[in-house]
Amino acid sequence: MAAWNILIADGLDAKGIAVMAAVGRVDDRTGISADDLLKDIANYDALIVRSRTKVTAAVLAAAAQRLKVVGPAGIGVGKIDLAAAKTAGLTLVNSPLATTVTVAELALGMMLAMAREIPRADASIKGGKWLKKEFEGTELFGKTLGVIGFGRIGSTMAKRAAAFDMEVRAYDLLKDANETRLNGGNPVELDELLAKADFISLHLPLTPDTKNMLNAETFAKMKDGVYLVNASRGGIVDEDALLEALNSGKVAGAALDVFAAEPPGVSPLISHPKVVCTPHVGAQTVEAQARAGYDIATEIVAALKGEELRWKVA
Repeated sequence: MAAWNILIADGLDAKGIAVMAAVGRVDDRTGISADDLLKDIANYDALIVRSRTKVTAAVLAAAAQRLKVVGPAGIGVGKIDLAAAKTAGLTLVNSPLATTVTVAELALGMMLAMAREIPRADASIKGGKWLKKEFEGTELFGKTLGVIGFGRIGSTMAKRAAAFDMEVRAYDLLKDANETRLNGGNPVELDELLAKADFISLHLPLTPDTKNMLNAETFAKMKDGVYLVNASRGGIVDEDALLEALNSGKVAGAALDVFAAEPPGVSPLISHPKVVCTPHVGAQTVEAQARAGYDIATEIVAALKGEELRWKVA
């Protein structure tokens, strides 16, 4: 057995652990503190994290020369100091395919819950009330869905939305128009999407270009009574502008799985009766977690062995 030590900081599916245990020693220290990570990281060749653990420049400096590869069990690398990882000569990998279906299904589910006011209706009947007339919703049938970001997740959601006879319009700067059409979307410019969509779903990374992409100016370009879904990244939506748009009726409903600050705490936006919220659970299904664990484990092992990588980020 190779003398590789692998640290799991935030938990991993058993299948992934088994893959790595076949080639080295695996320490599952789920919930490890920042102080203990800083103290012990020099003992490891590989580190697997999720969204909880921050891999800071200080952690990477403390890793000395032993740490070879770092990877999240999922797609997001936002908690890893990329510049410091590059300086340290580390390999950075992820598992971008594992949660595609799961996040797409959540976005569609949130759209349905929002359109039919399912959470409020559920809460009312559990509270002993029978308020049928107060929960008049809207159908997805025949509506236009605007998907901003037409990569794996956006296009997967769009294909499922088409089963509801929704017309899908897609905006993605990185996708060829023909590729967008092949994946079930009608490629349009952003302003046209904003003006025509009855529902808008975001599927973008958070970058300097996408930060507060939906703001007072872009909300003003939308249809009155539009519905918004964000199961991608917090910070893409200006939350103050969204609250104002909800209060004015410009936005009829919003479904949010992600927030600019997480956890977001209680706020007028979170408490708004036209907002459906979930605590960043896009990847939280049994199937997705099993895929993510297996995918990142096989990629970590390949990196340690010096083999070809499928999902090298840096």
